[in-house]
Amino acid sequence: MSRAFFARAATVVAQQLLNKILVSADGRAGRIVEVEAYLGAVDPASHTFRGRTLSNAVMFGPPGHMYVRFTYGMHWCCNCVSGPVGGGCGVLIRALEPLHGLEQMRAVRPRITRDRDLCRGPARLTEAMGISGIQNGIDLVGASEGFTIVDDGMAPPRNPVGGPRIGISQGKDLPLRWSVPGNRHVSGTASQQH
Repeated sequence: MSRAFFARAATVVAQQLLNKILVSADGRAGRIVEVEAYLGAVDPASHTFRGRTLSNAVMFGPPGHMYVRFTYGMHWCCNCVSGPVGGGCGVLIRALEPLHGLEQMRAVRPRITRDRDLCRGPARLTEAMGISGIQNGIDLVGASEGFTIVDDGMAPPRNPVGGPRIGISQGKDLPLRWSVPGNRHVSGTASQQH
């Protein structure tokens, strides 16, 4: 995907990321089936709402970079920086449909008994794909640091399922979560939302 793809508004990038593929250099890959947009200074749920800090600086940088955040003291979450430099906006990748490297994913998630649960949720997918704080700030466009997002020709859904974001305490009323209709790899209850 080009830099221009990520340089648009997070709400646009989020919906356009559906059905794209997150790929790791070691052969793991998954189709993006659920996302959430975070809108910087106008979004109280955004990690950048209160401004730039050492931990969120990547979000204020160039679009198309990966922002990896440690949350709840135990999980990594993977985001794509979007919008203009300095905007602090991004898209959380919430769920993937595993496509390649399932054996590797199962090896790092041995307690998972169903393949549909390997990447169902932001913490599960980062573990399955081998994403941690080491990847914070890597360039997804250049694909030189082990991860990229590619388009295999499958278009985003015309009518993605929309609804409120999950696991936040503020900004819950904003409908900034989208998923691929009917996809069984979507996390939570997204498949029942309208």
